[in-house]
Amino acid sequence: MSIWKTGNIYELKEEELPLILPELEDYKGRDGKAPLENAKDWKNVIINGKKGVRETSTMPGSAASSWYFLRYIDPHNDKELADKELIKHWMPVDLYIGGPEHAVGHLLYSRMWNIYLHEKGIVSVSEPFKKLVHQGMILGSNGIKMGKRFPKYCINPIDIADKYGADTLRIYEMFMGPLEADKAWSDSNVEAAHKFLERVWRIYESDKIQDKANPNLDKIYNKTVKKVTEDIESLKFNTAISQIMILVNAIYKENILPIEYAEGLIKLMSPITPFMAEEIWKEFLHHDTTICNSRWPEYDKNSVVDDEITVAIQVNGKLRATIEIERDSSQDEVRPKVFENETVRKNIENKQIIKEIYVKNKIYNIVVK
Repeated sequence: MSIWKTGNIYELKEEELPLILPELEDYKGRDGKAPLENAKDWKNVIINGKKGVRETSTMPGSAASSWYFLRYIDPHNDKELADKELIKHWMPVDLYIGGPEHAVGHLLYSRMWNIYLHEKGIVSVSEPFKKLVHQGMILGSNGIKMGKRFPKYCINPIDIADKYGADTLRIYEMFMGPLEADKAWSDSNVEAAHKFLERVWRIYESDKIQDKANPNLDKIYNKTVKKVTEDIESLKFNTAISQIMILVNAIYKENILPIEYAEGLIKLMSPITPFMAEEIWKEFLHHDTTICNSRWPEYDKNSVVDDEITVAIQVNGKLRATIEIERDSSQDEVRPKVFENETVRKNIENKQIIKEIYVKNKIYNIVVK
């Protein structure tokens, strides 16, 4: 607290803690000031015979979010922040995902608080998070951040869920692009995502699913299990969905879908479209237990060995990267790999793509301005 007369600062001694806050009838702040400004008797004090005023704005806006992950570990503990053995077991957090706007407002404060608590012996680790991933923002259809300045470009997720279902919203946002990239909203692409889910649904309504083998699907099914598994682990949801679409296209060309592959497909989709997956699992595949308790599909390593080749990626005629693809892959199959390449993304960032030229098995050129 500051002393009015001299401007000196008086810090409470440890034996004077905790400082008990007053109960207020009115917890609304006035003119941007803290609610404690209303507690006049509590705020104005005499210290060592001198008049003083307590500091009433002591917590930043991100204070609560600076230690919530510790409280999650032991939320009902009324004796301490959290049990030390539980903190030792669970900390540090394996993965923290947040928007870039939180880099200071949350991440910086979290690290400061955690380091202080570590120095005090309250937590067992000096750093709170093992890995940080910044997710991109969903922009308005005009490419501008949704907000109060541009209300007509704001999208209410509830409206999308009411019209198309929550799973359509999920798969659309995951398919828009890399997790880290900012992405502009498109109503037409939401519609396309919904139509894809309807297409998957029709597979399970059909008589394709049989207790028979189909060698034509062996390779593409096992490749899909491998890629989706790896992509979900590395948070590449858009390319995982792209691979699922390739498998669905292959299934539509066949008359027989082995039941093992039918179950595997919907298991792969379960983290992306949980509502639809659960419904199909019970209604069409006739399981009594939830799909959440089923075993994640495994792939046959012998079935995913490809005749891979290296393809060069150019931007405006200049070599920027190379990728490994299966020989004779189509442009639709190669394109997701091209645009998930970090070097390529940096070279086309904030530029307009004029043309894409793919020479099979040789080169993929992107023309931008």
